[in-house]
Amino acid sequence: MARPKELFRVVAPEGECSYLPWETSSLEYRLIFAIDADDYEAMLVRGWRRHGIHFFRPACPNCVKCRSLRIDVERFRPTKSQRRNLRRNEHVAVEVGEPEVTDEHVRLFNAYHADMTDRRGWTENRTTPDDYFQSFLVGDFTFDGEIRYRVDGELVGVGLVDLLPTGLSSVYFYHHPDWRPQGPGTFSLLQEIEFARRSGRSHVYLGYWIAECPSMTYKANFGPHELLLEYVEEHESPVWSPRDEVPDDWWTPSERG
Repeated sequence: MARPKELFRVVAPEGECSYLPWETSSLEYRLIFAIDADDYEAMLVRGWRRHGIHFFRPACPNCVKCRSLRIDVERFRPTKSQRRNLRRNEHVAVEVGEPEVTDEHVRLFNAYHADMTDRRGWTENRTTPDDYFQSFLVGDFTFDGEIRYRVDGELVGVGLVDLLPTGLSSVYFYHHPDWRPQGPGTFSLLQEIEFARRSGRSHVYLGYWIAECPSMTYKANFGPHELLLEYVEEHESPVWSPRDEVPDDWWTPSERG
């Protein structure tokens, strides 16, 4: 097994938390150009996430509210509203393949971000084929994948995922603004869970969840799910716990000791 090609590792200075403005935050970053699926999965279960060649996880000195969340695929059962979502989107064709950058992808990405800029005040973020490649496709990885969603042949959604030996990591999803009323975010996660089930993967990783952050509420609606109790190093074993077994005082650093 080849060693990961890690270029550097650093902890960023503290700054205002973008999720909880009354808290300060910091991230630990690793720049890794190449890594195999087994080594990355060993990082993923310890709380690391990937965006292109940038790997990161929380390193906040005074707050532990940002927790890694994963869905237990075998035990997952869709709720009544999630089953309605599936019925609403029965006309959507779903295909899984390798990540691509096409004119279709770039137009869809720009339409999505323009809509989010108008509706939620996001910073304007137009991309080009080269920018898109540098953000999502650069690096030597054999486990990156893409789930494409089409209506009458037109690309209306793209979900970037990492397909690892025992897990699927949800990386990034964007969609056409006209699809928004049908709940594409929920539909895409349900498709990722179903693909993980069909391919024999045990967990779907949804990144970080903060109980007090409204924009992350949706992640807890997919259950049963587990939380990573602590961000540990490679030589330490990670401990994941069902959400209902996590002590209420876990969210306060002083209570943990």
